[in-house]
Amino acid sequence: MTDTLRPQQDALHRTVLAWYSAHARELPWREPSAGPWAVMVSEFMLQQTPVKRVLPMYQAWMERWPTPADLAAAPAGEAVRAWGRLGYPRRALRLHAAATAITEQHGGEVPLDHAALLALPGVGEYTAAAVASFAHRQRHVVLDTNVRRVFARLVDGREYPPVATTAAERRTAAELLPDEPETAATWAVAVMELGALVCTARTPACGECPVARECAWRRAGYPAHDGPPRKGQTYAGTDRQVRGKLLAVLREAHGEVPQSALDSVWADSVQRGRALDGLVADGLVEPVAPGVYRLPG
Repeated sequence: MTDTLRPQQDALHRTVLAWYSAHARELPWREPSAGPWAVMVSEFMLQQTPVKRVLPMYQAWMERWPTPADLAAAPAGEAVRAWGRLGYPRRALRLHAAATAITEQHGGEVPLDHAALLALPGVGEYTAAAVASFAHRQRHVVLDTNVRRVFARLVDGREYPPVATTAAERRTAAELLPDEPETAATWAVAVMELGALVCTARTPACGECPVARECAWRRAGYPAHDGPPRKGQTYAGTDRQVRGKLLAVLREAHGEVPQSALDSVWADSVQRGRALDGLVADGLVEPVAPGVYRLPG
């Protein structure tokens, strides 16, 4: 941060942090008692999933598996079963694999080091930075969809960020990151909350934004993006829907399931077979005999 920009950025930090202090949602993974494992579980669950859907699943999960060792001791299939209808069930397998690695390689404690976090199964750059920042109060750039949208509007004057994260976005986020680690950690979650509650994708509440006067997009007259915002994926009739129906049968069975029980959930045999093959390839389903399946042991 240059000496010229420091006063402006310090003022920006104070404004956003004050707004966060007054408006932050009370979420269980933000409680002082929530440890690194709680933060990691929340980050896995919140990927592409709204908070309101995550909350009940998160609470049930943490009651059942309050530590990585508790989850690692359970079969991977139980993680898939407990994931229920949260969506994208491969996240359950990845979280189980991460818990196993934490138990076997780190004494059951979520590692402090960013590189060690990044080396865990299923942990990418965003999750490693988020856990290091939110759980361990370290200074890292944390770029999720909400943060990228806030910076696109505030700094670049664009309605939406690029489809893929760019080096320029990372530079902007790094330049805006406060120097002091504790402040940087709070800043990271504060900007994320601003994007989730105020600077939303479709109906931003610019009149409630604490940094509206500094917003480049507002000053430019809210120019429309050169392409529409990314739309949610169609679900009805897709392979993803079929996969969900097949997994629902296996979750409810608590044991081996014959092919006939799976055949009954979807009439199109070609699509059903393709979806089942995909579940097997992803490790979410195990064939135990010809025409007999179960969740992974």
